[in-house]
Amino acid sequence: MNKAVSEAAIAPAEALPLSESEKNAIIGGVLLSMLLAALDQTIVAPALPTIARSLGHAEYLPWIVTGYLLTATAMAPLYGKISDVYGRRPTVYAAVLIFLAGSLVSALAPNMLVLVAGRAIQGAGGGGLFALTQTVIGDLVPPRERARYAAWISGTWAVASIAGPLLGGTFAEHLHWSLIFWINIPLGLLAMAIINMPLKKLPITAKHHRIDGLGALLLIVATSLLLLALNWGGSAYPWMSREILGLLACSAVFWGGFALRLMRAAEPLVSLEVLGNPIVLAGTLSMFLLQAASVGLSVYLPVYLQSIVGLSVSQSGTALLGLMLGTVAGATFSGRTIPRFFHYKRIAMVGTAFAILCLGVLSLVAGHASLLLVEVLTTCVGLGTGTTFPVATVSVQNAVDRAHLGVATGVLTFLRSLGAALGVAMLGAVALGYGLPLAGEGTPDAGQITSTAPFVMIFLATGAMLLLSLVMLGLMPEKPLRGHPETAAPVLAE
Repeated sequence: MNKAVSEAAIAPAEALPLSESEKNAIIGGVLLSMLLAALDQTIVAPALPTIARSLGHAEYLPWIVTGYLLTATAMAPLYGKISDVYGRRPTVYAAVLIFLAGSLVSALAPNMLVLVAGRAIQGAGGGGLFALTQTVIGDLVPPRERARYAAWISGTWAVASIAGPLLGGTFAEHLHWSLIFWINIPLGLLAMAIINMPLKKLPITAKHHRIDGLGALLLIVATSLLLLALNWGGSAYPWMSREILGLLACSAVFWGGFALRLMRAAEPLVSLEVLGNPIVLAGTLSMFLLQAASVGLSVYLPVYLQSIVGLSVSQSGTALLGLMLGTVAGATFSGRTIPRFFHYKRIAMVGTAFAILCLGVLSLVAGHASLLLVEVLTTCVGLGTGTTFPVATVSVQNAVDRAHLGVATGVLTFLRSLGAALGVAMLGAVALGYGLPLAGEGTPDAGQITSTAPFVMIFLATGAMLLLSLVMLGLMPEKPLRGHPETAAPVLAE
């Protein structure tokens, strides 16, 4: 009897029917929210010198970026669990409001300390927006149709990558740097107004569950310590210094505590069923490695274009369009093609292999390649890597039932963000070994670099990360895509 009552208590609520216009309104609203969070990862960098002149304490400038990254990455999986328990609408609203509160604190900041605190608050909301956007789309459309929306998400990231630096530089140079944060307020309120009514019709899939607060705390501390080590290693401190080794050791201790908590908690933050699912495990690791390669390449490609090809700073930024637009085109192609293939995983495998081949060619011609050839090759790299984003996302979401959708998507988002930080750190170690500047330290004069060896190694290291991503894709089992969102999908434990 008690078991029956318990099962009835956690049964998902029936979803009210949504019209196509309501679905489009929800998707548009959550994508707008995600755009705000993505913009705030790119819009600040051009304004940093202006902010330093205005607030002083330039030595703390890196924390404006790092503070956002730390909280955004660490909070992503927590939002997934909360949304599974309390529903998407209140969780989305909470994430937007936290993000807007951080924007307000940042815009009104009288000194650098308050600005860093505001950015950390922003990240605490922004991390939720990254995970919840994909989760809400997963609620609205069946896996067979869901892949095409992954291209919209990739397009949102591309817009943020291009528009962020342009807006940040324009606001700081011609208006005021605080507009970088003020602009979030009306856009965030607009997103909330758009999704308010339609989101009420989404069901709450797991009522009367508890949030594992201790597990969440262990995860946040472990992630924060790891990201601090990755950000400071090789720049603020040598990689083998006591500070970096101490951070890594402390992070390992908290990761161990988190693992023990997952095994012993009555209701862990991340279900062991989800983590033990071979599709979720291989898909998230593949995305982790792919994002490490993609973001790392986008950071150091401008250094190559300025130092070897001879472009100016602004020209190298424009030249990144090939890589960005190629990624969007690859994701769009993959998203539209997935429903037509029974073995849809092969789309990503062929695309990733193609990207590895193009990086190999780029490493061979790095010393004498023309700008046109570099653009063609990097665009092809983007096309190849872009195919994996829809495949990995849809595979992971298709492998779990609706009650675990938020958790699985949160884990995917978390590892994707962590991969970005790790990719920059790994390629930064390669760069440092050859005397190149680390990310954010500027670019040396073209005459200072006479050898292309560092860039050859960077391209080869990027290719190696993609090769490992390809291996994970190969190990990921395939499961037929469900055609209707209400169809149950058991969590696999093969």
